[in-house]
Amino acid sequence: MKEYPDSFFNHLKEQIFNVQGQYDFNGLALEIFRFQYETCPVYKVFVDTVCPSPCNVNSIEEIPFLPVEVYKSNKVISGSFRPDLVFSSSGTTGMVTSRHFVTDPDLYHRSFKKCFRHFYGHESGYCILGLLPSYLERKGSSLVYMVDKLIRGGDDPDSGFFLYDHNRLLEILFKKQSEKKPVILFGVTFALLDFSEILNTSFPGLTIIETGGMKGRREEMIRENLHSILCGRFGVSAIHSEYGMTELLSQAYSKGEGRFRTPSWMKVMIRDIYDPKSYKGFNKTGAINIIDLANLYSCCFIGTQDLGRLHHDGSFEVLGRTDASDIRGCNLLVL
Repeated sequence: MKEYPDSFFNHLKEQIFNVQGQYDFNGLALEIFRFQYETCPVYKVFVDTVCPSPCNVNSIEEIPFLPVEVYKSNKVISGSFRPDLVFSSSGTTGMVTSRHFVTDPDLYHRSFKKCFRHFYGHESGYCILGLLPSYLERKGSSLVYMVDKLIRGGDDPDSGFFLYDHNRLLEILFKKQSEKKPVILFGVTFALLDFSEILNTSFPGLTIIETGGMKGRREEMIRENLHSILCGRFGVSAIHSEYGMTELLSQAYSKGEGRFRTPSWMKVMIRDIYDPKSYKGFNKTGAINIIDLANLYSCCFIGTQDLGRLHHDGSFEVLGRTDASDIRGCNLLVL
């Protein structure tokens, strides 16, 4: 395995969060692709399987995207580093879950803090609340880790997590409303619905960031219907959303209408579900590929099972999940 000096990583870490435009992004993505191809054994096997001439990859459209399922059965690590954190995905009993081995927690901290501040400002300006029972009830949630760090980065003593203490959460919302203190509530979908059923008042100044997931607690709902119900019960004009996953170190955010936007070091591309080397144009439905340049010590190039659509303004929608039986060419790696 090729060894890289510390100066190489220090250079990349500074470049990642200072991307200025598509030209910078593409050049950095190609540089990291070559590094990860040379130093991540799992990714190298996959690339050699699907790409006859990896040394001739000269555009991001030519980069092979590692199927996200690979994280369920392999350690996806670039370089000879020991991971400091291990995140795991949620799943029902008996289900094989993904694991993300994080070598540099500070890189994750920089990524989610810079991303949050880009969309919402500094976390110290908010009371941050987490209604994430299904994530808090298990170990290894990257979402809980992120929200906890954002809570700790603020100075509001009422910030914190809630399992099922809806009465206490309601008290804090009333208190912050009287103090005119901005509040952000991160909530898993089913828990937001549960909590909203006890409300008999509105909180128009509240920012709700839905993190997705019924987690088997309720029937799945169409996003428009879900957000309409929550808007009505909380008295807010829009429901925000966070799009992230265990296998990544960056997030996209939506401030309404299901339109997600990424930070400058993250890019979404829409692939054809039958031909993973072919990409869809704007407003065409396909499967979501993600480039997350912050995922330096794992794999920056992830092919997901999510269906999506890209818009001319750079925003994207998440439309559901692909039928795994329909995917051709993406799941060629079984290790």
